[in-house]
Amino acid sequence: MAEQLAHNEHPQSSAAAPPILQVAGLAKYFATQRGLLRRSSGAVVKAVDGVSFDLHRGETLGLVGESGCGKSTVARTLLRLEEATAGSAVFHGEDIFSANEQSLKVMRRKIQVIFQDPYASLNPRWRIDRIIAEPWTIHPEVLPAQDRAERVRELLESVGLRAEHALRYPHEFSGGQRQRIGIARAIALQPEIIICDEPVSALDVSVQAQVINLLEEVQQRLGIAYVFIAHDLSVVRHMCHRVAVMYLGRVVEIGPKAAIYSSPAHPYTKALLSAQPLLDFGAGRARDKARTRIVLQGEVPSPSNPPSGCTFRTRCWKAQPICVQTAPQLQLELTPESADMSAGGARQVACHFPEPAPD
Repeated sequence: MAEQLAHNEHPQSSAAAPPILQVAGLAKYFATQRGLLRRSSGAVVKAVDGVSFDLHRGETLGLVGESGCGKSTVARTLLRLEEATAGSAVFHGEDIFSANEQSLKVMRRKIQVIFQDPYASLNPRWRIDRIIAEPWTIHPEVLPAQDRAERVRELLESVGLRAEHALRYPHEFSGGQRQRIGIARAIALQPEIIICDEPVSALDVSVQAQVINLLEEVQQRLGIAYVFIAHDLSVVRHMCHRVAVMYLGRVVEIGPKAAIYSSPAHPYTKALLSAQPLLDFGAGRARDKARTRIVLQGEVPSPSNPPSGCTFRTRCWKAQPICVQTAPQLQLELTPESADMSAGGARQVACHFPEPAPD
């Protein structure tokens, strides 16, 4: 699939300009329940625990990590589908988490979402024209009612479908076509940010490439920023400008994809990348085949009872006594790949003993 995709360069102006979204200390805890009466057990699941990142106009930030690490919870919290326990998410100077209903409605016009399951995210009782036009019903000031039918047809054609598809129902389309409809709905309000919650994981590999190419074309045409959540590291490698690696609710490494993929600094990132299938990436083929497969010992700890200090220490081959006592914080680390701020900024690593930067 990677061979079908064009190379995605980082927008040169985005890193120098102020970020359009600044997330700081984002935390989301869930109280656990037990018994038939669903009474609180007193335990707390730290699904997201102190996540911070910036997002610039026109850039794609990838969130990767094992299932259950908190990627989708970050997405749902940014959309206010879940209420944050702590932290802030500042969008154009206003905190999403403290916004009132009216302010939140205005912000949601600029922050849209593409869901993982194209079969569940479209109302099966509605025709496609109504599905795509629904954002304008919520925000009638964006487009006059008399212009909406024509705009629906334009949006369908812009995502590779035909204008007459507006009169059909979701069950008449394949998974890839449904995801194209979801993309058309997401860009109807001309947003600045789209949160993509594993938008291609439910699709066939051949269809994934088509949808990813479409997302890139939309981004280049409209200047939209993506928060791109995915399991497939080859998709993230192609699609994203920067990558944030999550483990047990925390970001353990974040930086430009060139630095993350060529010289991972955190032991977990190194193990995660060693597990991806060996693919032919041209000049990088020999380097990829030369890497050593790292098999992590043990299981991911429970988020309701995480280890003290560094949460990765129970599976880390570099763990020392300091890792038990002190949780490492994200520290700035300049590398040859990240020293040029126009290429995506410097890398940050949360580890007491990070891998040394290459010469």
